[in-house]
Amino acid sequence: MIGEVLEGTMAKIAVIGAGYVGLTTGACLAFLGHDVVVADNDNDRVNSLKIGEIPFFEPGLKELVSEVVDSQKLSFVFGAANASKNAEFHFLCLPTPANEDGSSDLSFFEKGINEISSVLKPNSIVVNKSTVPLGTAKKIQKALGRNNTHVVSNPEFLSEGNAIKDFLEPSRIVIGANSKQHSERVAELYSKVDAPILISSWESAELIKHTANAFLAMKLTFINEIATLCEITGANIQDVTNGIGYDPRIGIHYMQAGPGWGGSCFPKDSASLTQVARSFGFDFTLLEHTIELNQQHLDRTAHKVKQLIPKDGKNKRVAAWGITFKAGTDDLRYSPAVEVLKRLETEQFVISAFDPTVKGEIPELPLTEIANDPYACAEGSDVLAILTEWDDFKQLDMEAVALSMRTPNLLDTRNVFDRHEMERIGFTYIGMGT
Repeated sequence: MIGEVLEGTMAKIAVIGAGYVGLTTGACLAFLGHDVVVADNDNDRVNSLKIGEIPFFEPGLKELVSEVVDSQKLSFVFGAANASKNAEFHFLCLPTPANEDGSSDLSFFEKGINEISSVLKPNSIVVNKSTVPLGTAKKIQKALGRNNTHVVSNPEFLSEGNAIKDFLEPSRIVIGANSKQHSERVAELYSKVDAPILISSWESAELIKHTANAFLAMKLTFINEIATLCEITGANIQDVTNGIGYDPRIGIHYMQAGPGWGGSCFPKDSASLTQVARSFGFDFTLLEHTIELNQQHLDRTAHKVKQLIPKDGKNKRVAAWGITFKAGTDDLRYSPAVEVLKRLETEQFVISAFDPTVKGEIPELPLTEIANDPYACAEGSDVLAILTEWDDFKQLDMEAVALSMRTPNLLDTRNVFDRHEMERIGFTYIGMGT
């Protein structure tokens, strides 16, 4: 475990929303010693949390929740008002999904504000953790309609699979407020966290979160485009990324070629930022093209699978290892693996997929069989596509896998395996940018 719950003079905090951000935020704030109540409007979820059941996979979170609950620093209630009525700080951790036009759906967010507004104590601070469009904090302050309740923007920078470390050992903490007094009150909540604290306006804090995710999406798109160029020219993307990654102006992070990017944040935040820009009369052409190029890259990845399928014969079988949008999570939202498989389902292939954290059917993939075992998934297939970079796959007996396949074709979209070793085993190996 990460250590004992910290002690000291602490605040009473309500966390509204027991999803990925809310539960992680609540557990980590409780670990820092605060008295935290997490609320959700899903009674089944609340009851499950009360008996220690975590509704999603995040390494270490189940253990952390158990520890802070046992320390009586964290509890769960049904209904936002029940959490907020005794709190000084109210953390909004509510979903803001994308509308069809790419703009943010703020209905859950607005409902949460309405539920707590009548029970807020004087001098309460409403802290927004949700990813929201520019100008939202100002709208919240106006909607609350009172001078003795204050709004602060404190965007989250949690990476799924690494969320606890990201919260307790962050690269930075961003706090946006319209007064120094209120930003300092929120900063004090993080007094036991060793990280630089950036104080800004509401607008800057809101834009920082969108900009960070959009920039990382753009970086991944650029590397995937270079990977395609490597395939055409005979260069190796791993050599290229190593060569440029040593440049401190570029760095080594988010430099891995893959099937395309996705997840709960990058697609939504990139689309939202283009809509925000458009609402201010600015066409964000670079970001719009980034989104478009990612779709093209997903198309290319699906096409690579098709190219490896033998042209003759019936019941052509595709096996896929990895369904989540990245390793270390069970999150399927906008997963590039799912997007590739959706494209393959239109080809009348027999498709089987395996992922260490995914069980049962996936509504978005009605024609894909979800296997419980990676070996069974690959058996009899014409091509095996590695779509998520789980370390578990490196421990498997790939010789046995090759022997079990009808035609041992391997598309490694995450460059998990060594080309020469796979070819020695007997695979026809295709990597990404190699």
